[in-house]
This record gives sequence, structure tokens and C-alpha cells, in this order.
Amino acid sequence: MRLSVNLLCATGFVASDDLYLIDLAQQCGYDGVEIPLLSGDVDHYQWLGGELDKRGIARTCTAICPDAETDPTSADSEVRSKGVSHLDWIVDCASAMGAEVIGGPFHAPIGHFTGSGPTSDEWKRGAEAHHRMAERATKLGMKLALEPLNRFESHYLNTSEQAKRYAGMVDHPAFGIMYDTFHAHIEEKSQTEAIHELGSVMNVLHVSENDRGIPGTGQIDFAGIFAAAQDQKFDGWVVLEAFGSGLPELAAATRIWRPMFKDHETLFQEGGDFIRSCWSQVEVQV
Repeated sequence: MRLSVNLLCATGFVASDDLYLIDLAQQCGYDGVEIPLLSGDVDHYQWLGGELDKRGIARTCTAICPDAETDPTSADSEVRSKGVSHLDWIVDCASAMGAEVIGGPFHAPIGHFTGSGPTSDEWKRGAEAHHRMAERATKLGMKLALEPLNRFESHYLNTSEQAKRYAGMVDHPAFGIMYDTFHAHIEEKSQTEAIHELGSVMNVLHVSENDRGIPGTGQIDFAGIFAAAQDQKFDGWVVLEAFGSGLPELAAATRIWRPMFKDHETLFQEGGDFIRSCWSQVEVQV
């Protein structure tokens, strides 16, 4: 198991003032960091990749579809073209940074709803765009991990059953799914069954508590989730994801209005300790 932490807990754009977060992750024993890839340019991420290389720490990234004007699933050809260009930007920046995996909900704009579930045409257009994206990513040595969201954030992809079918439509070996325990806590009847449903399609496991605070302090059965992942021979990144109220733009996006952890040191240390301990205990039993 390789353990990482998503730096969206502190910032949406990792600049020089944020490098202490990477150092903190190393001090707390993480194997890698998950970098938010929401803005900026290739030159910035090439610089950031150099800083990560200096520290000898691995990295993945998380990206989104920012708005309805850059939706790769849109029926409007001009909008869809802008969406595909945005996917290209994601791949270019991730490659410049040296990311192993591109994860996140880079399918359709968050918070944009049509009043119904996804149509077959939306999925067809999205699958075509994501197959193209996977082709580019694999040539640059990267994999994709598309993230289903709960139905209050997106109508496009919500469950593991949907995600497995969608991965079949994309039909590319570099394309997989990011399983997030927070979203699944809302959408799935059983998280262990959901993980078994995904099987080898799961490329990244996001460990996120039901309140998006420190894992192990809430309702989610992480022992059962880790057992299911190990039963499926999962060997991808296990990523701590939590959100706080310190950054207004992130607080607004994640609907976090109250502190979910004391500070980043507490989050990194206690969250990492819990994941490693729980994973190891399950591993012995399995």
C-alpha cells in the first residue's frame, strides 16, 4: 500500500508558500502527495515537479471540469471542443509535474444539473473524450482515475455500478476509477460490495470520512473497505482526503462551514496513522 494525502485540505493551488505541506507529508511518513490541478500553466507544474523531485516524493493529481462552458459531454460542439481542450490541459500539466495518475471528477461540471440522470448520448460523448484523454495519458506514462460524485454534486456518475459500465464504454487500459468513501457513503448500499463491483477498474482509493474530517473518527467502516480492497488485490494509491474551513473558496465548494480538524499537522499525523494501522490489521486477517 502506498499512502498519499490530498493537498486540497489546505490549498487549491500549490505555490512556493505551500511547499511546507509536502515537507509535512514526508515527515508524517507519506509516500506521495496528491496535487490539486485546478489552475495555472505547464511551466508552474514543471517547477512544482522539480520541487517534488528534490524531495524524492511521488505525486498524483486531482482535476475537475470547471464549468458548463468546458463540458466534454455537452451536446454543443463548441462547448465540447473547449471541454476536450481542458482535458488536454490537464494531461499536459500533469505530465509536466511527473504525476503517475490523474484523478478526480473531470467528467462534467460539479453542481450543474439537467433535471435527470445521465443520458446515453452524454455518456457516449464523455466516453469518447475520455478514451482520447487516456490515449494521451498512457503515451506519457500516466493512468486516469475518474471519480464518481454523490447525486448532490453531479448527475453524471454516482455509483460503482455506473462507473464500471462507464469504464467499459471508455474501453482503454489506462482508464480507471477513483473510489471515494465519502461519496460512496451517500450512494452505495454496501461499500464492500461496491468495491467488489469495481474490481480491477479501481485505480485510486480516496479515504474520506463521512464528515470529511479525520478518517477513523466518524461512521465509515474503513476496516471493511480496506478488506474489500485487499481482497481485490488493489495496489494503487490510498489517499487521505479531508477538507477544512480555512480557505473560503474551498469551504464554499465543499460546503464545509466548521473546522473538521485542529490543524494540518494533526490531520496528516492522525489520519496517516489510522490508515496505516487499519490497513495493516486487516492485511493480517486477510
